[in-house]
Amino acid sequence: MNENPTEKALLDRALLLSIITIVYNVIEGVVSVSFGAADETLALFGFGVDSFVEVVSGLGIAHMILRMKKASVAERDGFERSALRITGTAFYLLAAGLVAGAAISVITGARPETTVVGIVVSALSLLTMYMLLQAKLRVGRALNSEAIIADANCTRTCYYLSMILLASSLLFEVFGIAWFDALGSLGIAWFAFSEGREAFETARSGALSCGCGDHCHTA
Repeated sequence: MNENPTEKALLDRALLLSIITIVYNVIEGVVSVSFGAADETLALFGFGVDSFVEVVSGLGIAHMILRMKKASVAERDGFERSALRITGTAFYLLAAGLVAGAAISVITGARPETTVVGIVVSALSLLTMYMLLQAKLRVGRALNSEAIIADANCTRTCYYLSMILLASSLLFEVFGIAWFDALGSLGIAWFAFSEGREAFETARSGALSCGCGDHCHTA
């Protein structure tokens, strides 16, 4: 990839967006896990753990963009593949934990104390992820970069996860039925499993795509 001033500026913007994504996921993860544990809401807790896993994936993306600033990138390098394998393993463990947690919650009749924090976190995440998604797509298309467009599609997955958390949190607050929290956690588990599978497939192939499952789109 030849660097001209416009291309360099676009790559700098892509790197900045990647760093913002990582920082936001760290903050989101801390808040979600803390309040998820305190309020006994499995969906919010799982959403927070997912955010931490996305940080590992984000580090791989940032590393790849740094490589793109130096030369053309045709496939993932060793660091990026390792990040993908760690991400995939973490997503599988998260999916298994959420399924088990949902089953235990239903059997024991456990219920969240409140899901208000889940509503706030998911609403903020929807806005943030939408803005990041659009910005990454603009940069990726301007550069005609499959890798950056794929990163945008990973952000799209985070957007979908936020929708699931918002729906389950709102439904619980309105109706007070504990099963809505369990259903939300199962929805997050499904996405986590899908992301884990795709992360391992991408690590094996070295392709410049994102472990975000069949729900990715480039449009």
